[in-house]
Amino acid sequence: MYEVEAKVAADHERVRRELDARDATAGETVVQEDTYFDAPHRDFAETDEALRVREQATVREGEAPGEALNGADSRVTYKGPLVDDESKTREEHETGVESGDELRAVLDGVGFTEAARVRKVRSYYALDGVTVTLDDVTNLGEYVEVELEVESEADIPDARERAYGVLRDLGLDPDDQLRTSYLGLLLE
Repeated sequence: MYEVEAKVAADHERVRRELDARDATAGETVVQEDTYFDAPHRDFAETDEALRVREQATVREGEAPGEALNGADSRVTYKGPLVDDESKTREEHETGVESGDELRAVLDGVGFTEAARVRKVRSYYALDGVTVTLDDVTNLGEYVEVELEVESEADIPDARERAYGVLRDLGLDPDDQLRTSYLGLLLE
């Protein structure tokens, strides 16, 4: 599977107005804390790969995002190198794990080291068959991501154009997109 993604820095208040005007379907708001790891056998920064453990919990009405991670769901994700020069498209594999703490201990035990943690509050929307997320990333600011998943590399160009179209519909310029991950932005 490939994740086709376009990400831009954007003011969430303005984008929410555009989403409302287009009758986008609001989904849940979650808090995510991602722990990224360096591998002992290769440099993920050089190979443009990522290995992360994500803990995620839904933010319930009236609940502070910081409280939400109690009892969070945990997942492990491998992201391969970017596959094109125009978007943040990459191969991705993800699965649930019972305990993020235990998985981090396993990775540490076999020589993987923690590179950094990225924390964000993410609000999901559905618009024109794509997922739009509004991300408020600690120490970075506000971003909008538009993403689709496709099964084959042949489907990437059409999916990328759909993502760009949604960005334009929201008053955002695809030429302003960032191909750097939140981790990369934090480490800059």
